[in-house]
Amino acid sequence: MGVGAGAASRPPLRTFAGRVALVATPRFLPPFSLAPRSMRLSALLPTALFCAGVAFAPPLRAQQKPAAQPAGPALRQPPAKPPAAAATSAAKPGVRPAPAKPVAQPAGPPLPAGLGSPDQELRYKNGKILVEQGRFELAMQELEPLTNPAGKFERAPEAAYLYAVAASRAKKWAEAEQMLNLLRNRYASWSGLPEALFLQGQISFEQNDFENALRVLGQLPAATLAPERANMEAAYLPRVREKASFQSLLQNNPQDAALARAYADKLVNGGWYTPADQAQLDQLISRFQLPRAAYTPRPNAVKKSSYNIGVLLPFEFNDPSWEKRRKNQFVTDLYAGLRLAQDSLQREGRPVQLFAYDTGADTLQLKQLLALPELAGLDLIIGPVYKSGSKLLARYAQQKQIAVVNPLSQDGSLVLDNAWHYLFEPSTATQARQAAQFAYTRLGGPRTALVLYEDTKDEEAFGLAYKQAYEALGGKVLQLRRINSDDDASLAAGFAGVDLKTIGQLVVASDNPKAGVYTLSALRVQSARPPLLTYASWLDNNRLALDQLDSRDVYFVHPKYLDRNSAGVRRVRQLYTQQQNLPPSVFAFTGFELLYYFGSQLHQSGPAFQQPLAGSGPVSGAVFQGIGYPEGAHDNQYVPITKLERLEVEVLNPVGFR
Repeated sequence: MGVGAGAASRPPLRTFAGRVALVATPRFLPPFSLAPRSMRLSALLPTALFCAGVAFAPPLRAQQKPAAQPAGPALRQPPAKPPAAAATSAAKPGVRPAPAKPVAQPAGPPLPAGLGSPDQELRYKNGKILVEQGRFELAMQELEPLTNPAGKFERAPEAAYLYAVAASRAKKWAEAEQMLNLLRNRYASWSGLPEALFLQGQISFEQNDFENALRVLGQLPAATLAPERANMEAAYLPRVREKASFQSLLQNNPQDAALARAYADKLVNGGWYTPADQAQLDQLISRFQLPRAAYTPRPNAVKKSSYNIGVLLPFEFNDPSWEKRRKNQFVTDLYAGLRLAQDSLQREGRPVQLFAYDTGADTLQLKQLLALPELAGLDLIIGPVYKSGSKLLARYAQQKQIAVVNPLSQDGSLVLDNAWHYLFEPSTATQARQAAQFAYTRLGGPRTALVLYEDTKDEEAFGLAYKQAYEALGGKVLQLRRINSDDDASLAAGFAGVDLKTIGQLVVASDNPKAGVYTLSALRVQSARPPLLTYASWLDNNRLALDQLDSRDVYFVHPKYLDRNSAGVRRVRQLYTQQQNLPPSVFAFTGFELLYYFGSQLHQSGPAFQQPLAGSGPVSGAVFQGIGYPEGAHDNQYVPITKLERLEVEVLNPVGFR
């Protein structure tokens, strides 16, 4: 093993060629075509659809202060390499969706000529072009009149299906399902009806309605789209978090081979297996001819007196330059926090050994490290910090069945469908969902919202996730608008046409300092005082006075909140300062909390701690406000919501509060 140091000593969706569908992996590309009269959808749409479960990783909002390099184990580097030589949704059958509201024309390729024409063929052609261009709401607006049976348009079924595709790609699930229900009820003889069933099943999967998805797919004619259905089920079913829910699905669909295989995978590779499951597992292996060698459970890891933990971080000590050390200060701080937690666990009689490995800044060095036999003997791995490396390590964790914890990422897509990979942070989607839950249950007033998000992938993900969660609870997002805070015209457009005095809440997903200034100005101009929900970075915006935020109902999504007066924070600050001669940064606190929490889990449950972790709720952290992975979650499900009161930050949803 490497040199150790003892303390004492969080699917892009794809199309099928020939069909518009929403399947979450690029391997799904079998050929398909509808009847000759039907449209060839592969010629209409690009391969990539929309991205499900996107998450963002905004920069951590803390000053990175230089600190002395912590004492620690010798870092392992990879060996030198020689030079290279009938079920429907809740929507009522036959009910036609309301016409899509006109939307502003987005920038991009030229719009097709003749939009809104009374010529049905032209409207149909324009609808296809708009879907190709990614202008889904305009496509819905163009296609919707063609779907009415009273219009007697020859291609009405195809128009209805294409409308549902556009609505799905815009994540307008209700509109898509309503149109598919109309299609199935009014055009029951359409030759492409299996496609509608397939799409409706996937829409249910996207909303985690697994029971309805399987019920809808069960209405496909025998052998129709069988490989595609199996592939889609294999992509989505691993997202079922609760064992009891999976068992219920299996009981209701006893002949579904893909479902049986997915459940067996959860038992053997997902940490669900107990000796009581052996009889059922044997039955599934025999009935569906699963390879027994691949579905033999790993022997239960024996609890030990000490656990070995690998730390894979880009230390890059081969570059001693000041610029590199400054850039990598967060890594040094993070590792120093891990070492401090190691000391604390040792004093409490729960020793862990840390083995540090330098991954470098590219995946090549990480690949060489993962080839080292000694890594397979670790009980837990912490790292890495870059997305490309995280994906590599996630695959390694699943193959070797070693739990991996990413210390900094908020990208929930990294931990989808992988029982051995965890995010220490709450993902972007989780932050949005928790914020929406808080707003709906705690803010009162009209349950309506204006949601603005910065023109970045991360903030767009937050805005979309917030809208979906808030409306699932029963609220209504009146407008979901993209803004560019560096463009005054864009900011003005974000607030244009909205009476801020009548909305229930205003949500601004932006770290840009200009967004905060403009938002408060817009509220002041309208003499409006709706609750405002935004990021905690606004507290550090030197263009805003704290009393401006204190005097309004401003609520902050604050995942890294530290109560500087708590006993845990004071103690860690004291010990860290004694060792490093500098106060700890937020990265140092992160390292401490991560190892203290997961080191404790190892001593409580052993290396396969997934089930105990899933069965417990969030608990108060040693330094942060809370941490927990209930119901099979793989990113931290606790997100503090804070507010200024008399210029002091207060947590409004402490752990255990409902």
